[in-house]
Parts: sequence; structure tokens; C-alpha cells
Amino acid sequence: MNQHEQRNISMMMDLYEMTMAYGYFKGGDESAMVTFDVFYRKNPDEGGYAIFAGVEQIVEYILNFHFTDDDVEYFRSLNLFDDAFLDYLKDFRFRGSVDALKEGTIMYPGEPILTVTAPLIDAQLVETAILAQINHQSLIATKASRIVKSAEGRAVSDFGARRAHNVDAAVYGARAAYIGGVCGTATVMAGKAFNIPVSGTMAHSWVMYFEDEFTAFKNYAENYPDATVLLIDTFDVLKSGVPNAIRTAKEVLEPMGKRLKGVRLDSGDLAYLSKKVRVMLDKAGLEDCKIIASNSLDEYTIHSIISQGGKIDSFGVGERLITSKSNPVFGAVYKLSAVKKDGEWLPKIKVSETVEKITNPGRKKLYRIYDSENHAVADLITKDDEVLDLSEPYRYVDPKEPWRNRYFEGCTAKELLQPVICDGKDVSEKKTLDEIQSFVKHQLENEIWEEEQRFENPHPHFVDMSPSYYEMKMEMLSEIAKKQ
Repeated sequence: MNQHEQRNISMMMDLYEMTMAYGYFKGGDESAMVTFDVFYRKNPDEGGYAIFAGVEQIVEYILNFHFTDDDVEYFRSLNLFDDAFLDYLKDFRFRGSVDALKEGTIMYPGEPILTVTAPLIDAQLVETAILAQINHQSLIATKASRIVKSAEGRAVSDFGARRAHNVDAAVYGARAAYIGGVCGTATVMAGKAFNIPVSGTMAHSWVMYFEDEFTAFKNYAENYPDATVLLIDTFDVLKSGVPNAIRTAKEVLEPMGKRLKGVRLDSGDLAYLSKKVRVMLDKAGLEDCKIIASNSLDEYTIHSIISQGGKIDSFGVGERLITSKSNPVFGAVYKLSAVKKDGEWLPKIKVSETVEKITNPGRKKLYRIYDSENHAVADLITKDDEVLDLSEPYRYVDPKEPWRNRYFEGCTAKELLQPVICDGKDVSEKKTLDEIQSFVKHQLENEIWEEEQRFENPHPHFVDMSPSYYEMKMEMLSEIAKKQ
């Protein structure tokens, strides 16, 4: 879906990006080359991992970045910028390069997940929109993955549009949820835009409109005999809903040679009711009729239902998925890491009294390290110009325990950051959503330790550093301390 066919979102920025850009322009620094890193500090829901999502929209946004005449006139009305700068904006296009994780990559706090290397103004102006895409889609993809895992192989669908924070949140949230593993969405706009399977049957209003519940079910079955799923909790699930669903199956569908596909529960004690419904359906010879549940579900309620023996075959998950209700902020940030002076890249670091907010300086590479069974044992940050050789035992530094001598032995490595934009040109690898979803599934099933995927007290994934990189960071911190 090319969002710019409908609108230009280049103005999606904080004003400080423009005021800084103007300052750089006036100082003659607009073309100084810099590198910014995107990273995040904490996994959502105290989890062990997150899923990178949103890069396709970032590429679309950057390639189409431009200011319209109306945009320029708006900036003029702020009385902050001179005519020379406003003229400069009229012909502005992004000239830099972007490297990013492959969409769907399992990622961890503290490591670079996207880098922008570009002239200073170019890199500054794209900050907010990049973060908005990553923070939203990575959050929802991660939440979806947790919910899908809790369902233990049962289908999960996105039902969240009407509880999303706006239209974009619903549509791009459905995209992210599909990356995270859901099987489809109820949001038609997302289905059309991203070729996501769509599903949906009836609301309570359908049942309430007709003179009685059976008439409502009968009408629906006659219209959709090959896909009849009936909502059975409008009045009374066990005394009315299930008996009328069975009657519809016997009197309407079976004479046509059709079977009742499913019934849906949207309220009540889902574990208790589903067990009762299953007994009633089976007794009526409808063993193949599926039971679908919705109503404020998440990974915890789904786990509880299943652990109680609930007979749910699939789940429709809405508000707690599309808003990531339990942890609605992802928290990726965009920080300067290097500046090019006289042909040499100089590392930059942000220091804070909060240890977690001290940044990793300089231009860098990120590798995933695998053992002989192809399990991901750690991620490794190195200097950009380092050559990683794992043919012999490789000493690395755990920044949390730097005094220990530790080695990777018998391991292999994969470089994670890959070019998606080069000198303003699209070089990204195009993947379908199904391919991205399969990539996520492959990692979680084959590469990422099960212990990292626990909901409670997950094992931390190690993000280590090469000795050279760690020494460079410590030297920078030491020099800063001397000046204070």
C-alpha cells in the first residue's frame, strides 16, 4: 500500500526538527554527513524479545519526502525562517542512506535496529516519522506474537479496528498483527491494502433486528450457506443460542447438503460456556462445528481459558491487541552516533545519570551469533570497520560483566543491518506479508530459545560487544568524565 498515492506525510515531524535544520542551514552545516541510530531500551510487557516492523512504510515515506507549496507557505507563516531556507525546502529530497533489520527480525533492547547516514538536515527531518512507524508496528507485531503463542496453535484473528486510536492505527495495526502471526483481520481496508485474509459474520444487531433468534440465524444461513458462523450470546447462550444454532444446522443447512461452520461467543465465562456448548454441539452430531471466542482477549485470558479446558477453536482479539493495552508504548529512540569531519567518522555518545540512557557511539555493525545447531546465542556489536572472524575462538565482552573472559566457539554469524535506501534510491528487498510472517515464525520456532519466549521471567538475550568496540566506548566515557 503506497500511502503517498493518497497524501503526502512529509510534514509528520516535530517542529524542533525544522528549527534545528534551519540552524544547520544558516551555519553552512546542512551537508555535513552524520549517522543516527534507532534503538529501544525495553521489551514490551517485560517480554524477552520484540519484532521489527514498519520498514516498508519508512522506505515509502523517505522516497517520497518533499514539501508542497502549501507546506512551504505554512512554514513561512510561522515567521521562524528566512526566504533562502524556504526556497531550499522547495526542492528538498532525501539524499542519504538507510540500513535496517529485515522486516520481521526478532530484536532486542540496546542494539541498532535502523541507521540513517545522510547529510545533517536530511537525517534530522525524518526522525519523527521513522519513529512513529517503528514504535507502532513493532509494538503491535510483538503483542500479536505473544497472543498467538498463548493460543497454542489455535487460530487468532485481528478484531481491533473499532477500538484502534484512529484509521491508520487500525490499518497499519492489522498489518503489524499479521506479521506477528494472526491469521487474518476483520478490517476490510487492511485486507485490500495488504492482501490480508478478511473474516466476519454478524453482530448482535443482526440477531436483534429479526423477530426472533432462529429467524435471524435462518436468514443468515440462507445467504451464506457455505460459511455460516452464528453469534449465539445475544439472549441466552445455552437456553436459546445453541439450540437455535443446532436447529439452523438441521432444518436449514443440512437439507442443502451444508454444514454449520461455527458458533461465536462474545460474552460470559468463555471457558465454562465453551465446554457446555461443545457438549451440546457434539450431542447433536455437529462435532465439526467450530467454537470461536471474542471479547477483551489477550495472551493472559487466552492462556487461562485453555488451561481451564475451554473448548475454543479460534480467537478474535480486538482492543487489547490493536492498542497493546497492557503496554501501549514501545519507546524506540533516534540518536546521533557519528559525525564525519575531514573525511573521518567521529563517534558521538549521549551520557546520562540513568545508565540505560547512555548510547552506544559510533558507526557500527550488528551480528547475530549462532551455535552449531543454529540457535541464536547472542547478538554482537562491532565497529563498522571491524572484520569478524569466527574460524577460531572469538573473545567478546558482555557489557554487564566486562571483567569476564568469554568466547564464541564453533559459532557462525549473520550481519543483521542491511541497506534499504542507498543515496536516496530504493534498494530494499521486497517481501510479501506472508513471507514476512513466515520469517517471524521460522525464527521463533527454530532460532530463538524457548526460554526467551516465556511470558514470565524470560531469559535475557545477550547483546555483546567486540573488545575493540567496548574499549572505544569506555574511552569516550572516561574522556567525558575527565572534563567534568
